Amino acid sequence: MPTIIQALLNGPDSWGVTDEEQTLKYAVDDLGLPGDKALFRGISINAPSAVVFRWLCQLRAAPYSYDLLDNFGRQSPRELTPGLDDLAAGQTFMFIFNLERFETNKSITLRVKPFISLGGRMGDTALSYDIVDAGAGSVRLLVKIVIKYAWGPLSWPTRLALPPGDLVMMRKQLFTIKELAERQASMLSQIV
Repeated sequence: MPTIIQALLNGPDSWGVTDEEQTLKYAVDDLGLPGDKALFRGISINAPSAVVFRWLCQLRAAPYSYDLLDNFGRQSPRELTPGLDDLAAGQTFMFIFNLERFETNKSITLRVKPFISLGGRMGDTALSYDIVDAGAGSVRLLVKIVIKYAWGPLSWPTRLALPPGDLVMMRKQLFTIKELAERQASMLSQIV
């Protein structure tokens, strides 16, 4: 896997996804958000979809990225928190997103909270984590982020900073989810 520097130099709009995967229909597409920009992220995980989905539900508790920066210095939980998989539209994920919709073991779709975007005056962002079966008990975790930029003085700094900033943070998040899901899948296979 390329280093973060290599990933940024290759361009912050896509990381870990193929050209074909970028053309797939994602759950976020169903929201119909007229975006100015789409970002794609992806990672292969050697774990069944149910395990990966359960770890995605943990995003209700913490971002699972660089905890010092985005979790107030607290470590994201390394064990599953009971009840976080009891999903309902409107629930908070990673502090700044609301759950729009989900399909158990397949996808989670989030949208930035209205107060974060100042009712849309600061733009809008929605994303989905889509789990695609890759055979042999493994999956591809694919993410599509749709961004509608605001107009005005904050537009250009946001356009320049958001794609590379997101790449750095989400790359770490996906590696963390991969590590935790694969660890759990390994423990489950030893029990069986």
